[in-house]
Amino acid sequence: MADEGLHPPEHPWYHNGPLNTYDHAAIRRGYQVYKEVCSACHSLDRIAWRNLIDVSHTEDEVKAMSEQEEYQDGPDDNGDMFQRPGKPSDYMPRPYPNDEAARAANAGALPPDLSLMTKARHGGADYVFALLTGYVDAPGGVEVREGLNYNPYFPGGAIAMARVLFDGVVEYEDGTPATTSQMARDVSTFLAWAAEPEHDERKKMGMKATVILTGLTILSIYLKRFKWAPIKSRKIVYK
Repeated sequence: MADEGLHPPEHPWYHNGPLNTYDHAAIRRGYQVYKEVCSACHSLDRIAWRNLIDVSHTEDEVKAMSEQEEYQDGPDDNGDMFQRPGKPSDYMPRPYPNDEAARAANAGALPPDLSLMTKARHGGADYVFALLTGYVDAPGGVEVREGLNYNPYFPGGAIAMARVLFDGVVEYEDGTPATTSQMARDVSTFLAWAAEPEHDERKKMGMKATVILTGLTILSIYLKRFKWAPIKSRKIVYK
């Protein structure tokens, strides 16, 4: 089992309910944790700034955040590339220009992109939460190579990423106490949303489809009985 890692405990995520949406306050806090902690090493290639609009931030907030980043664009009229402020349509910036630079900055380890992390790992958000809160000292008889850290939830038990969440490492805008478990829960919710931004809309469409199909089913049953009742109750008399 060490090669596969411990199975993460299941948590009652609010968005797992059949009619529940994401906790959007948690998504906003989770983005803050990602931005201030995780984005130093991990990319979020599949998420554009505009995806945050009306989910965790207002349009004005997203415009302001995107403009703080510089993006290469071009070529201009002279054929040269140039730097410009970001736009809501731009995707989240990567911490490194390429994989080789990422490996060089992390002792040969390549920090994975987090866009689909909760879909790529068994356990989803439960795995992310367990990994972020599961750093412990290696048990007796288990050797961990220098530069690695012991985490029983990571396959093999040895992970290059050190523990990054500590109480108070971020200061939440809404005043929520930034405990390790709270930050892990919020960023897990944020990454669950990043992997499935259409989650809320899908459930909304599912509810609409259920209501419509239920109505059509009731109507079809009524019409069937209305049309066939005289025929089925007809008495045939032979003379």
